[in-house]
Amino acid sequence: MRDYWVSNRKYGTTPVGKQQGPGLSYPGFVTALEAYDLTTKGGGGDFARVIAACESFGPYCLIEGLAVNCYVEPVYTLDADFVVVAQVLQQVVALLEHEGFTIRRFSNSVNAQTPISDLRVQFTTDQRYQEFPARSQLREVLGVQTRVACLEDVVRGKLWAYSGPQRRLSKRKKDELDLIRLAEAYPELRELYPKELLDQLAGF
Repeated sequence: MRDYWVSNRKYGTTPVGKQQGPGLSYPGFVTALEAYDLTTKGGGGDFARVIAACESFGPYCLIEGLAVNCYVEPVYTLDADFVVVAQVLQQVVALLEHEGFTIRRFSNSVNAQTPISDLRVQFTTDQRYQEFPARSQLREVLGVQTRVACLEDVVRGKLWAYSGPQRRLSKRKKDELDLIRLAEAYPELRELYPKELLDQLAGF
């Protein structure tokens, strides 16, 4: 694969060069979903299947990095994080497992991933997020109509993740970067931020 890139803020069509390889030839344009599919070994298709499963059973919304990308200039990520209302989460997970996703359960999340794709799907089971779907908005993400947490809830979720005592340093630094990007674009939300982040933002 060569001569393509993914940097379309509106998640529409993405310019590419002609792809050369076994069974591949994509002259002109591909959609953002197709481009993401190419770079994640099928992650775009997996993302669309996850959204279809969530839509089948009830309220849900996208949070974390991909949700942040809906409000500021996108940054590439292999993670797709969701909130699904607790009453239907097991139905969503069972459907994905039936469709070939490997399911792993942890204390605060249920994770799903297919054997080939690089896309890592995580459903939080943290009860603090359960009100997010009710305030979510319909947006286009990777060419798929998706319920996305509202801006204020994206920030709240990021702050909760950032302040988690068990958060790995690498994850905490990514949270910090996302929060800084959001604060630069939406200064009015800085009132939600802790002093340590406000000190970094002083003068900006």
